[in-house]
Order: sequence, then structure tokens, then C-alpha cells
Amino acid sequence: MRTINEHKINPANDTISITVTDAPGSGGANHRYEIGGFDASKNVSCSTVGAPDSELVLMFQNGPIPENGANGVTHEVLLAIVADRLRSFQAGPFACKANACALTHIEEAQHWLQQRTIERMRRGVEGTHTV
Repeated sequence: MRTINEHKINPANDTISITVTDAPGSGGANHRYEIGGFDASKNVSCSTVGAPDSELVLMFQNGPIPENGANGVTHEVLLAIVADRLRSFQAGPFACKANACALTHIEEAQHWLQQRTIERMRRGVEGTHTV
């Protein structure tokens, strides 16, 4: 297990823990992250019946899709969520230069991940462990 702390900068993030809880896969990256230290009982968007969540497990795609199916989220999914939130802030009362810069870089990351996928599809190796 390994702990990630680079998100800690303010009281909200200081209380949130990120723990990597699996061994790296064949590509060198981990696939299972546990995020805890928050209290969803005070979150008006929480729809949990009974005890609200105080932890979530984030599972990334593990293995080629043809053999394993879609069994976890991707980088592209998480970047799309963060981009959506930043676009919403930029369209509302919290628009600022820092959010605009962060959004630009997230969109750039999305672009390069899409380019990688397009190139892999062109070579016929998308969905495999072939480099």
C-alpha cells in the first residue's frame, strides 16, 4: 500500500486520504485507489439510504478490454468529469484565471490521450498490451 499526499493544500483536502491498495499491473500502474476522510452526510447531493459514504474505491481499467471487458474507469473519464466541473465554475460566479488555466491543461491532457488512442487504433493495437 502507498499513500498519495500531493492533493493536500487546504482543510478540505487535508482531511482526505488517498491510498493505493493494489500491486502495479503489467504496465506499471496501479488500478485500485481508496479515497476516504470525508463525511457525505452533509453533502446535499448524497443519495445514500442509511449511513452515507465516507470512503470510495476507484477502480481503473485492468487488462485489455477484449479479454476483460470494461472493468474500471479510465483517465479520460476522470478528466472529463474535472473538465465539466471547471467549465461549470467558469460559467458561474466562480470564474477565474486559475480555473481557466487548469481547464486548458486538462483539455490538453484529454487531447494527447485521444491522440494516443487514435494512433493505437490506426496501428491495430488499441485494447492490447502491445506498445
